Amino acid sequence: MDLRGKKVLVVGLARTGVALARFLARTGARVTVTDLAPPAELAEMRALIQDLPVQEELGIPEPAQVLDYDLILPSPGVPPELPWLEMARRHGIPVWGELELASHFLTRPVIAVSGTNGKTTTTTLVGEFLAASGIKALVGGNIGTPLISLVDRQHEVDWLVIEISSFQLDTAPHFHPQSAALLNITPDHLDRYPNYAAYVASKASLFRGMNAKEPKVLNFDDPLVRPLGQERGKVLYFSTSQPLSKGAWLAHGAIKVRLAPEAEEVEFPLTEIRLQGAHNLENIMASLLLSLGAGATPLACREVLAAFAGLPHRLEWVATIDGVDFYDDSKGTNVGAVARSLASFNRPIVLIAGGRDKDSDFSVLNDLIRKRVKALVLLGETREHLARVWEGLAPAHLAADLPDAVQRAAALARPGEVVLLSPACASFDMFRDYAHRGEIFQKAVEEVGHGQTG
Repeated sequence: MDLRGKKVLVVGLARTGVALARFLARTGARVTVTDLAPPAELAEMRALIQDLPVQEELGIPEPAQVLDYDLILPSPGVPPELPWLEMARRHGIPVWGELELASHFLTRPVIAVSGTNGKTTTTTLVGEFLAASGIKALVGGNIGTPLISLVDRQHEVDWLVIEISSFQLDTAPHFHPQSAALLNITPDHLDRYPNYAAYVASKASLFRGMNAKEPKVLNFDDPLVRPLGQERGKVLYFSTSQPLSKGAWLAHGAIKVRLAPEAEEVEFPLTEIRLQGAHNLENIMASLLLSLGAGATPLACREVLAAFAGLPHRLEWVATIDGVDFYDDSKGTNVGAVARSLASFNRPIVLIAGGRDKDSDFSVLNDLIRKRVKALVLLGETREHLARVWEGLAPAHLAADLPDAVQRAAALARPGEVVLLSPACASFDMFRDYAHRGEIFQKAVEEVGHGQTG
């Protein structure tokens, strides 16, 4: 793809927008960036592109300006149904995401990972398995480094391992991974999609363009994911509920893996796996299928599994204070993630939840809260709504902020019990992102520890 002299508009000046601007400037494109945020809020990001021949047009573009571009590249967080983007499409102007643009410059094969939950852990494990096996790989995408930033380095590696969100898939009609996994589908981002079916279709589009020889890794236990394997192609299922003739499954205290019916069965004992949580068994199975299929060795994978303890803010143990375990699951931003976290404990839980709603059906959690949650501590924009939805399931306490929530939860919990931050909501009502929320939670837990121990 030759972008020299092309007029390109980059919409959204966050991490992805900056990466796009830098890449486009190197290609010789005539780049304009825009963002609706006040200039003062964009100072940090604007400083990252001040050395580039890039024009700034902040605010909503005028119709005449929009139609003057050859290509428009909105960041993942920009709603694709904005009227002026729809107008551009009607006039035949390509409106692509960063993933789509990058795909036109790829020369190395891609392993892609998507799903409502578990994407980052799975993507990270694949990168670790390959590296331990002596296979060179770059890891990026929704996990942190935009794919477009890896294009110029792809000659250094054998594989690109990419985490992909539904938002990215929505604006990448020609993206084509050579190996891909869809981990699960549960309700999320329903404030962005017209209905749940549209969200499901977005996730399923991960496999469009893949040929019959390229492996698709699917969750056999997920009723929305399993049917996607009925299409023609090379399908590898993973399951924690029943044995399979090929794929990955649990049996006799181990994960069993067989890449083809005639292939040798490989075993990974659970006693040698450090990463805890039933949901993480699914992530590990998907990671093994993708990695072994790309040439990783079982021995290297075992070594990684013996050392890998998980990622920050994903059911991360923080501290034990007076016999109470505190866990940071700030990444639990949807009901599916919270359900998995609640199911990971067989002892009473004081659940801290709340934040910015994404049009979620919180009643999905009713049974788990009734059975496993001793008390609720609710905060953020949704706290009153959650108190109504979960009324009568567990005593509810409203907190002013996260430190207050931690103090209240600590007072409610008894030795042997768990205080769990798993919000079921986005963080943007009170925090920069889920990581910032997790950091504040951990600092508040540390303060509780200091108060208890003197």
